[in-house]
Amino acid sequence: MNLYPYFILLVFLVVALYFIFRKKKVNPSNLSKQDKQLLLEHVAFYAALDPPKKLLFEDKLAHFLGGIKIEGIGVEISPLDRILVGASAVIPILGFDEWEYRNLGTVLLYPDTFNKDFQFAEGERNIMGMVGDGYMNGQMILSQSALRHGFSKSAGRENTGIHEFVHLLDKSDGATDGIPQNFMKHGYAIPWVKMMHQEIQRIEDNQSDINPYAITNEAEFFAVTSEYFFENPERMKDKHPALYDGLSKIFGQKLA
Repeated sequence: MNLYPYFILLVFLVVALYFIFRKKKVNPSNLSKQDKQLLLEHVAFYAALDPPKKLLFEDKLAHFLGGIKIEGIGVEISPLDRILVGASAVIPILGFDEWEYRNLGTVLLYPDTFNKDFQFAEGERNIMGMVGDGYMNGQMILSQSALRHGFSKSAGRENTGIHEFVHLLDKSDGATDGIPQNFMKHGYAIPWVKMMHQEIQRIEDNQSDINPYAITNEAEFFAVTSEYFFENPERMKDKHPALYDGLSKIFGQKLA
C-alpha cells in the first residue's frame, strides 16, 4: 500500500493548522524606567492598580508596543505619545487573557482634529479619532491633542484613545454595532441591547449625564459609555448601576 499520498496530506494539515492557530509574532519591547514613570504621572487608571495588576498592565503594554506601529503625520511622536496610545489600547483589554488587536497594524497620530478626507490643515475639522475601514482597514487615526487631553485631569469622563480602541474591540466580531459578541456570555446580547435603548431614551429626554454623542448610534453608545466606565467608574456605579454592571461583565473588570 502506497502511504506517500497520506504522508503528504498529513504534512499539509500540520502546516495549515500552524498558520491557523499561530499567534502574531511581536518584537519584545520592555518598558523603561521612563516609560513606567510616564504611566504613573499621566495614566490615572494604571496608577490606581495594585502591584500585580500594574505588572500585568506593563506586560500587555510592552506586547502592544512591540507589535503595533505608531507613526506621526505632521507631528513628531514623543515617548509620552507612545505610552498614551498603548495605555488607550490596554485599559479596555486588561481583563482579557492573551487578547491581541489582530485587526490593527498601525496607529497614525495627527496634530489635531481632522475631517472625513483625513485633512487636518484647513477647512472644517471635527474628528478626533477614527478606526479605518476599506483601504484604511488595519489603521487607526488619533488626534495627538485629543489623545493627550483624554488623559489630563480636565478631561472628565471623555477619553478619545479609549473610545477608538473600544470601537476596535466592537469591530473584532465583524460588525461595529455596539454589541461586542466576542466578549459577551451567551444570552447577554438581548439584555444589553435593551439596556442601551432604554438609556438612549433617557439621554434624549435630558434625564442622563451621559454624553449626548452616545445617541448617534449603538456603536457610539458603547464607546461613549465605556469611556465613562473607565474614567469615572465610581460615578457610573452610583448613577447607572445596571449599565456599570453590564460593562463590568463585558470587560471583565470591576473598577468600583
